[in-house]
Amino acid sequence: MEGRAMKDLFVDILGKPFGIVVFQLLDATQFTIYLSLIAFVGGGIIGLLVTSARMAPAKSLQRISTAYTWLFQSVPLLMLLFLLGLGMPRLFAINVDPWVAASLALTLYTSAYLSEVWRGALVAIPHGQAEGGKALGLTMPQIFLLIIVPQAFRLAIAPTVGFLVQIIKGTSLAYIIGFHDLMSIGKRWANSPVPGTQPFVIFPMMAMIYFALCFPLSVWSRRLEKRLGSSSAKGGAHAA
Repeated sequence: MEGRAMKDLFVDILGKPFGIVVFQLLDATQFTIYLSLIAFVGGGIIGLLVTSARMAPAKSLQRISTAYTWLFQSVPLLMLLFLLGLGMPRLFAINVDPWVAASLALTLYTSAYLSEVWRGALVAIPHGQAEGGKALGLTMPQIFLLIIVPQAFRLAIAPTVGFLVQIIKGTSLAYIIGFHDLMSIGKRWANSPVPGTQPFVIFPMMAMIYFALCFPLSVWSRRLEKRLGSSSAKGGAHAA
């Protein structure tokens, strides 16, 4: 009922069909946001596990986690969507909901990249930090949790936020497996014979919506990088 009232409001303000188009594009945007959040949270959890395995002393865990990262960084996201949303369902004669396929593909894609970002942040911490912790009598778990992780977090937060932009843009590929989102609705309207919904009208509107989602995150990422980078530089100068 509320959705219908909003739709009528857009139609009253913008007329037909433009009001309907704008309403449906904005309504579909919520699914783009939901999918992005699922991929970011799910990929973050898996990425944290993969990062832990890559930093573990056991060589077998390091090899497995490294292979996982290389695999899902090397396979294009579009190919993952094809395999999980179209290929495997046909191969095994099963029905896979587009939500499940898109969420899984983006989660795997996200976890591989975030694990590499986080591992790089941990490796960037000078070895002298751990030596200093040992000199204070701290155990390795204490050194890792109290000294290494807080510094690595400062290094990783900006690129992590920045990668969320890539996730949002990556969701635009999910329409190929029937996922109902901003790109799917936009292409449907752009291909319709309704006057006033030509591609040169619809696609700029979609671009503006993606811009509204991504630009604030990009600005936030740059500010975090500048602020935390400056703080780290000052810390390094004082330590020197």
